[in-house]
Amino acid sequence: MNTLVRPLLAPELVARFAAIVGEKNAITDPAEQASYLVEERGLYHGRTPVVLRPATVDEVSAILTLAHDLATPVVPQGGNTGLVGGQIPLDGEIVLSLRRLDHIRDVDATSNTMTCEAGVVLAAAQEAAAAVDRFFPLSLGAEGSCTIGGNLATNAGGVAALAYGVARDAVLGLEVVLADGRVWHGLNKLKKDNTGYDLKDLFIGAEGTLGVITAAVLKLHPAPKTIETAFIGLTSVEAAVQLLSLAQELTGSAATSFELIGRRPVEFALHHMPGLRDPLAGAHPWYVLLELKSSAREPLRDKLESVLTRAFAQGLIEDATIAESIDQRHALWRLRELIVETQKFEGGSIKHDVSVPVGAVPEFIRQADAAVEALIPGARPVPFGHLGDGNIHYNVTQPAGADQQAYLAHWHAMNDCIHAVVQRLGGSISAEHGIGRLKRDDLARVKDPVALDLMRALKRTLDPKGILNPGKVV
Repeated sequence: MNTLVRPLLAPELVARFAAIVGEKNAITDPAEQASYLVEERGLYHGRTPVVLRPATVDEVSAILTLAHDLATPVVPQGGNTGLVGGQIPLDGEIVLSLRRLDHIRDVDATSNTMTCEAGVVLAAAQEAAAAVDRFFPLSLGAEGSCTIGGNLATNAGGVAALAYGVARDAVLGLEVVLADGRVWHGLNKLKKDNTGYDLKDLFIGAEGTLGVITAAVLKLHPAPKTIETAFIGLTSVEAAVQLLSLAQELTGSAATSFELIGRRPVEFALHHMPGLRDPLAGAHPWYVLLELKSSAREPLRDKLESVLTRAFAQGLIEDATIAESIDQRHALWRLRELIVETQKFEGGSIKHDVSVPVGAVPEFIRQADAAVEALIPGARPVPFGHLGDGNIHYNVTQPAGADQQAYLAHWHAMNDCIHAVVQRLGGSISAEHGIGRLKRDDLARVKDPVALDLMRALKRTLDPKGILNPGKVV
């Protein structure tokens, strides 16, 4: 639904939009616009007549009312940390930046809820919860700059989804501005509300194509009182899957993170980041970063040691280390978090955010490795991700010494072969990053036709003029 996109907006119309937010918050200077127009990986570069920075829901409503009247397309944007181009104005749309909607309206420790505006940075939400001895579990590598609105619009996942679910699972209520400027006041703290359709799920994960999320009621949890973290070396992905089952059997819901990491991404991080050290004495083909948390002061160390002892006895693991301090725990997580950044130093990388059933992860990696070698001999898979929920970031770095642009020219062919493996195993081509522009055409090929028809019908109903983030998702 991209037919109404206009390449330019007349100056008098720009002035009408600017009057809503004030001249200072209507950015027309190209140099000042630059940070809003480039996707983090540099895959997409956009253009816009104006970046609007509203500070209130009323201003968002006024902007969309005018945009609807003029059939002027708008791209909502949070922290601009998305990885599929969903937040970039690729066809000259207005950018609606929600960063100034950054108030935490309410923290209710009794009901275990927090009401945040869309522009609240994820780390700030985590800190606000901690200040009342509560825990907001959504955790991402970009948590210092990504925003709650963006997290919900993309249904972000992260490292704690094993125990707490994805962004969708963290929401009780929403406030949303619709395409015609009307405001849906759906903020409530109720865990039970059986009064018709659950409308909030229409907007979570819709990437701003159905409405603009301006605030949300988020679920909080008791703050962890005990945390134990281990870094474990294994010989195979099969052993990691068995270790996951063992950890869940022996620790129950205390296992909150279970990150799978191949040896190659560890080597990249150690090579390119001064100050990092290999957590284990020897190299291993695979690693698991396992974390246990409990809101009670219980002996999680005993549980973790029991898991490792049983795993050694069963031949599942070769070596392991347990963090003995907060600094050591942070060092283990820093190694995990630097994997994405350090791939850049090795040349071109073709990335895949996919999911398959947990039991199928070993077969997925086996088939994907074979497909990559057949397509581009010498290309280097860099697999890592959230094994506990079957979400693997299967990135493929160019062969050593290859020409980067020549390698990246194989982007679509690489996607096709990896996505074919995902489909054979009953998986998804987008686990937590969304569809945006990057995977829109892929979605049309792999999604059930009836599901696509329903998605398009919803789009026509909620955004009949096609002004909300046109050209994205569907």
